Amino acid sequence: MASHKLRVDMFDLVAAIARIVDMMSPAVGSHHMQVAYLADRLGEELKLSDDERFELLIAGALHDIGAFSLQDRLDLLEFEDTKPGEHSIAGSLILGTFKPFSPMARLVKFHHVPWENGRGATQGDESVPMGSHIIHLADRVAVQISRKAPILGQVRGICDTISAQRGEIFVPEHVDALLKIATREYIWLDAVSESIEVILRRNVLRQKRELSIEGLVDFARLICRLIDFKSEFTASHSNGVAATAVQLAKLTGFSRYERSLIEIAAYLHDLGKLAIPSEIIEKQNALTEEEWFIMRSHVYHTFQALEPFEMLKAVSSWGSLHQERLNGTGYPFGLMADDLPLGARIMAVADVFTALTEDRPYRQGMNPESTTAVLQAMVDADELDKNLVDLVFKNYEAMNETRETAQKEATREYHAFQAVLHRLCKINP
Repeated sequence: MASHKLRVDMFDLVAAIARIVDMMSPAVGSHHMQVAYLADRLGEELKLSDDERFELLIAGALHDIGAFSLQDRLDLLEFEDTKPGEHSIAGSLILGTFKPFSPMARLVKFHHVPWENGRGATQGDESVPMGSHIIHLADRVAVQISRKAPILGQVRGICDTISAQRGEIFVPEHVDALLKIATREYIWLDAVSESIEVILRRNVLRQKRELSIEGLVDFARLICRLIDFKSEFTASHSNGVAATAVQLAKLTGFSRYERSLIEIAAYLHDLGKLAIPSEIIEKQNALTEEEWFIMRSHVYHTFQALEPFEMLKAVSSWGSLHQERLNGTGYPFGLMADDLPLGARIMAVADVFTALTEDRPYRQGMNPESTTAVLQAMVDADELDKNLVDLVFKNYEAMNETRETAQKEATREYHAFQAVLHRLCKINP
């Protein structure tokens, strides 16, 4: 049977991720989009091919995704960043798990390597792509831009700072390209525009990629790693939700294609957590009221990120409504039973079941008796769908085994990721 095909604009998907990551702090602003824009303009001036510019654009939009904590993100906004290696390697390892992003993963891995008068053409035994040096320059330009003063008044100072490190930190030809485009005022006004994402779509060659449903599942797994690898506390959560949701969907009568969609929804249901600093996610003590409000906002961010994608309408509603409850007490929309599709109800049950039964670094998962008691109490309070919870009760052992197997594999992936990251950081400090 032929795979279902979906027309996917890769930039739209990437822009949604970058937008959420930049929500972590107002100080970050639209940093990823600025770097993507400036890297593309430099690539245009340097007469790179359309494919090379597209890779620059994607890598620029995702270059700091390996910086999981707010402090790491703020540190990277300093012009002289002190520990650029780890987040670059972490980002490249995650991007490299999705085959279409393999070239971008290499660009991200080396995007803080200084030129050192040519010695930066290699690091260790590996060659450093020129695109990495372009992103480095675009990144260091972007961090100098202040929102507290008119941008055109900042151009000379930015160019002077960059020029002073021509050859030592930055590739001379790239600095020359910057100085040429710096004379075009619109480029700087574009870079600080609130519509920078729209400008990128309008001005940059957009490459649509046709993905099968299996390809979109693979992309969703990439996002899942970005979300869950922020912390050991959440390293396997989305995988547990996905395994549970797919099994529940099968028991409910969903087709194979619909089960793939619900798997994608499960991998993406916590997408908004990319905007939540890992300092909050990893906090073992009770969250403050302000921290709890920040944490709750992740569901809304998931909805806002996915809602524009017509092809992902079902995925968006199923994933972003997983904290809604049938009696209207959920969030962020307070929807009632009649407004909640079956997919969203499945996601809600799968999320609660996984949260109750999974082990966390600071506690063991609940036993079957305690888990069923909590689920039944939520049914009695008209929060969860009774029919779906009954399916969990009837298939508890098999469902829990499926959830546990999926989470053990995800945990192994997380620890393998950390081990490789640690080894590579020692090689490339």
